[in-house]
Amino acid sequence: MDIAALVHSYGLLAVGLGAFLEGESVLLIAGAAASRGHLWLPAVVAVAALASFVGDQFYFSLGRKYGKTLLARFPALAPRAARVDALLARWHLPFVLSIRFLYGLRVAGPFAVGMSSVPWSRFLALNLAGAWLWAWLVAAAGYFGGQLLGHALAAIDADELWELALLAAVFGGAWLLARRARAQRR
Repeated sequence: MDIAALVHSYGLLAVGLGAFLEGESVLLIAGAAASRGHLWLPAVVAVAALASFVGDQFYFSLGRKYGKTLLARFPALAPRAARVDALLARWHLPFVLSIRFLYGLRVAGPFAVGMSSVPWSRFLALNLAGAWLWAWLVAAAGYFGGQLLGHALAAIDADELWELALLAAVFGGAWLLARRARAQRR
C-alpha cells in the first residue's frame, strides 16, 4: 500500500504516524487531500505538529539517556559528537528550529541534540515552535500543490496527457542514458 492510499484510508491517524516517524511525504499528501476536501487542513496541521513534536521529544530523550552508552560502545563517534556539541553550543537556536527541514536528520538530529549540552527546556520550546512552523509550511505546500495540480489536470484533455507522458518518458530516458554514459566514463 502506498502513502496516498494510507492517507486516504486512515486519514489523520496516518498523518500522525507519518509525522512521528518521517513526515514530509505523508504531510504533503495530506495537504493535497485537504485541498480536495478529503481532510480538513487545520486538523492535518495540528495532528502533524503534535506528532512531530512528540516524536522529536522522544528521540531527544533517547539521545539524553543512551547517548553516552552509544559513545562508549562506538568510541570512533566521540570526535564527531564533540564537534556537534560545539556547533550546538553556538548555533542551537537555528539548528533546532530547522532540524526537521534538513534531509536525513529527522531522527538523528534530535538524538544528537539530546546527547549535547542543550537544556531540555530550551529544546522543548524550540521543538514546539519548529514543529508548528514545519507542519504549516509542508501542509500548505501540499495543499497549494494539490490545488495547482487539480487545476492543471482539469485544463488538460486525454490527448495532451498522453503527449505529456511521452515527453516525460523521452526526457527521463535521455537523463538515464546520460547518467549511464557518465558512469561508464568514470
